[in-house]
Amino acid sequence: MTSKELSIGIVRAVAILVASCLVLFFLYQITTVILYCIIAIVISLLLNPLVNFLKQRFKFRNTLAVISSLLIAFLIISGFVLLFVPLLLAQGENLSLLDVSSLEKNYHLLLENITVFLDSYNINTKQLIQSSKLSSFATFEFIPNFLNSFLSTLGSFSMGFASVLFITFFLLKEKDVLYLKFKRLLPENQKEKVLNSIQDINHLLSRYFLGLLLQLTIIMLLYLIIFIIFGVENAIIIALLCAIFNIVPYVGPLIASIVAGLLIMTSGIGSGADFATETLPTAIYVLIGMSLVQVIDNNFSSPLIFSKSTNSHPLEIFLVILIAGILFGITGMIIAVPFYTSLKVIGKEFLPNNKIIKALTKNL
Repeated sequence: MTSKELSIGIVRAVAILVASCLVLFFLYQITTVILYCIIAIVISLLLNPLVNFLKQRFKFRNTLAVISSLLIAFLIISGFVLLFVPLLLAQGENLSLLDVSSLEKNYHLLLENITVFLDSYNINTKQLIQSSKLSSFATFEFIPNFLNSFLSTLGSFSMGFASVLFITFFLLKEKDVLYLKFKRLLPENQKEKVLNSIQDINHLLSRYFLGLLLQLTIIMLLYLIIFIIFGVENAIIIALLCAIFNIVPYVGPLIASIVAGLLIMTSGIGSGADFATETLPTAIYVLIGMSLVQVIDNNFSSPLIFSKSTNSHPLEIFLVILIAGILFGITGMIIAVPFYTSLKVIGKEFLPNNKIIKALTKNL
């Protein structure tokens, strides 16, 4: 190799590196747009079966079917909001969420009751609180900052909602046109494999997200039954909140149990119920019931729903979520299953003779 060829190679490598850095920087700058597109893709996958149903069963034109599907989804979401807003306001009033001084008072009263209860069993609560740094929450100055941040986020929600709605509309309306344009860009020798992969991924992810909605609905109903049995106030909104936490696999149910326990105990303190004989036993019974729901979900409903929707073994899904959580945290756990399912489809299409891929994709 001559010095000229070596110089050209170095310049080419540097140019590729710089171009890659610029592309990554550009993608970082438009992270919000990418997020909007991902949300729109997920919504379009969920609504696509409804669009096809309206077109096939009621003979709707494509545009009318898309608009009707978006309108139905909007009405369902609005119905949920209108249903839960009064409950949210009532829960906020009961928990004094809008009154920082009252919340701080209830918080200290709750800590005092817990301290008295634990001291009766010779447990050193002061040392426990100091070691866990719970004393840092003794003042509630973080609440106004949190509310300001929340209102700022809420202010930008309208723009995000409009953007997602606009992108979703055209993804559903122009999916055939976009498909043809994308098809023309593909190299002829790989066109069939890429298109087959996209079709299979679209089908499996639609089933996965519908399965996820079914799972959350089942969990919410089971939580609601438990809360009603033990007389928890505003059981519907707390059950909905705890079910939403289950979007995060394995970690979400733990967070939901903690939130439910705190809400129940804080509500009990606010109502003047005796902590040792009423509030604490109710919270414990509810947490036991929620644990039983998670046993049912982890061993029956979730494996059945997700194994059927993604054609993957339950142990396979568990390991994928665990590895993604270790590598990428909560975000990784949320996207682990759809990302892994997409990789399986691509692997089966492009490397069908690989022994490992054949073993992993035999059910696809």
